[in-house]
Amino acid sequence: MDVRPNTLAVWSDLGCPWSHAVVWRLHDARRRLGLDGRVAFDHRAFPLELFNSEPTPRPQREAEGRVAAALAPRAGWQPWSAPDHAWPVTMLPPMEAVQAAKLQSLAASEELDRGLRRAFWGESRCISLRHVILEVANECDSVDVALVSDALDDGRARRRLLDDWAVARGDEVHGSAHLFAPDGTNAQNPGIKIGWREDGAGGGEAVVEADDPTAIDDLVRRASVGP
Repeated sequence: MDVRPNTLAVWSDLGCPWSHAVVWRLHDARRRLGLDGRVAFDHRAFPLELFNSEPTPRPQREAEGRVAAALAPRAGWQPWSAPDHAWPVTMLPPMEAVQAAKLQSLAASEELDRGLRRAFWGESRCISLRHVILEVANECDSVDVALVSDALDDGRARRRLLDDWAVARGDEVHGSAHLFAPDGTNAQNPGIKIGWREDGAGGGEAVVEADDPTAIDDLVRRASVGP
């Protein structure tokens, strides 16, 4: 995986609760380590619905979200409070929008990525919809909303997403979220071991078997010194 110095490549799906927790921890670690402005996050798409040929089932997403919320309580979480019919059926358009913002800068794509995650997980907004995506973009200080809109409309962003999917289907990227540092160090859901308990409601439930928050710190530090 080719990753530029002072950058972490972050492969994820916006609708993955584990990645929401991991991305929040990334931003928190960068701030705590005094590396804001020195380390950038390059968001890459790992579109689960394309791998699975179906939307991620809502019961699974909500059940995992309740567990993932304990890993990053301040990331913004709430039970879905909008009408059932407003639940996003696809995460491709918002992931396209993050790629569109990257045409402006990594900083812009970072801000839009965080805004879209917060809108879905913490505000029950249907981020599948174009107008909601652009509303979130307009709430971001650094995002060029016109650029995002144009890139969504002319297909540039979809092409970038599909290019990411082509890479993600290879041997290097294992899931959402999978992080890569410039020196080759990488980890899926760094420091977090996710298991499955068979006696949960509906036949089973996800459980966090181990959690080492310092694993995120290590990756951010590695990014700050390049290869």
